[in-house]
Amino acid sequence: MKTLRLILGDQLNPNHSWFKTTNDEIYYVLMEVKQETNYVLHHAQKIIAIFAAMRDFKGFLLKNNHHVIYIKINDKDNQQCFKSNLNALLKVHHIKKFEYQEPDESRLDKELKNFCNEISIPSACVSSEHFYTSRDEVKEVFKDKKQWLMESFYRYMRKKHHILMNDINEPIGSKWNFDNENRKVWKGTPKTFKDTRPIHDHSALWNEICNAQIQSFGENNASHFRWPLNRQEALKHLDFFVKNILVHFGDYQDAMHKDESKMFHSLISFALNTKMLSPHEVILKVERSYRDNHISINTAEGFIRQILGWREYIRGYYWANISSLNSENYFNHQLKVPSWFWNGQTQMNCLKYSINQSLNEAYAHHIQRLMVIGNFSLLAGIHPQKLHQWYLGIYIDAFEWVEMPNTIGMSQFADGGKLASKPYVSTANYVNKMSNYCEGCHYSKNEKIGEKACPFNSLYWNFFLLNAEKLGKNPRLGIVYKQLRDMDPDLLKDVQSQARKYIQNIETL
Repeated sequence: MKTLRLILGDQLNPNHSWFKTTNDEIYYVLMEVKQETNYVLHHAQKIIAIFAAMRDFKGFLLKNNHHVIYIKINDKDNQQCFKSNLNALLKVHHIKKFEYQEPDESRLDKELKNFCNEISIPSACVSSEHFYTSRDEVKEVFKDKKQWLMESFYRYMRKKHHILMNDINEPIGSKWNFDNENRKVWKGTPKTFKDTRPIHDHSALWNEICNAQIQSFGENNASHFRWPLNRQEALKHLDFFVKNILVHFGDYQDAMHKDESKMFHSLISFALNTKMLSPHEVILKVERSYRDNHISINTAEGFIRQILGWREYIRGYYWANISSLNSENYFNHQLKVPSWFWNGQTQMNCLKYSINQSLNEAYAHHIQRLMVIGNFSLLAGIHPQKLHQWYLGIYIDAFEWVEMPNTIGMSQFADGGKLASKPYVSTANYVNKMSNYCEGCHYSKNEKIGEKACPFNSLYWNFFLLNAEKLGKNPRLGIVYKQLRDMDPDLLKDVQSQARKYIQNIETL
């Protein structure tokens, strides 16, 4: 039966069972379409990376004797959306069956289901064969629970898959979580590593993207491009990371430095989220490194928790809550995203460094995203869905299933605490503790009020004062509200006045 199989841009897994055998009756289709570049404004490198990897995947399929239909962004017959292109292909090639892999984003899941209901030929959806869990497994784990605690899910996953467990199925090291040991400040040693990823010249592809009049932002770096094209490159980088860099990851995973954008992070999230790498193989490599005595238990556990725990958990949370995530706004925040989020022109050093790095590299690590950019956004009152669109567009690894719940739930607490047990906010003290961003800043990290007072300080206390009714009874915030009760009332008035001034003049910060 002549079958058309759709491969999406984040389904570039050469080990999928689809590709184990060849069949003259099966045609694979990959499409570069404006539908996928334009639903939010994307970073230039994100568009380049996905298109380049898709084109490389086409080469893999052809090399292995599969039939491939590849639609480039500027092809004259490209109708720039999946459904229109698919309908045309079904007719032209006399297709008798349509198949696709389970999409990871709700909008595409709905679109492809609707498409299958509209066509007159048989269709089928198969697993992407990537995740440890099914879409609904996390929901089942937390059935009848008021709050979804990631830690309990993580323990469930460790036991189920016997990861970092001893012979009697107890956690190695007698603890489930070594997070308290993973918060060291980096002051120049140990030395970081040079980026060893291969350099690609995607100038021709970038010209095609520009000729298609696709809007984007950020540095394109098209002639000096580091993101992987395929599984082979991703595996080589993963091996280098595990052998050389991982040993320092645990200690310094929360550290930030104005001269070191990558620190000791793996840079594998793009490869993972496009399925060049599988979470299974990454976790097994890290666990093996621990069992071979190359890394500490706190390093192994801290890294594995992010993938086996958080990544799988956040995907399950997404599928269980997608209908509400699009509208949740617990604090009724309405401020638009400041213009300097798009150009990095702010006097606040921590945001200047984090945003400019994001614009230049399409990358920032989790603490920069959560405790600098997300922290400020929540304290200032930026609209959570508008912020979500910025995060979704700017980061190379940002696909809706992983980015939206992280932004809406974890970072902005817009779901009212179902995902996070408290808002992740801080004064300038945390930023100063974990980085050197405060050095030479226009603002003073130690001042709450005055022209040079760090905005984080007044915004922090103002946030808790404004939201006392919603947060005052949170047991994890008792110390915050005790501090507020002990503060001089006149100082609090000045702090709130300072915060209002900063919010009203957010464009000039």
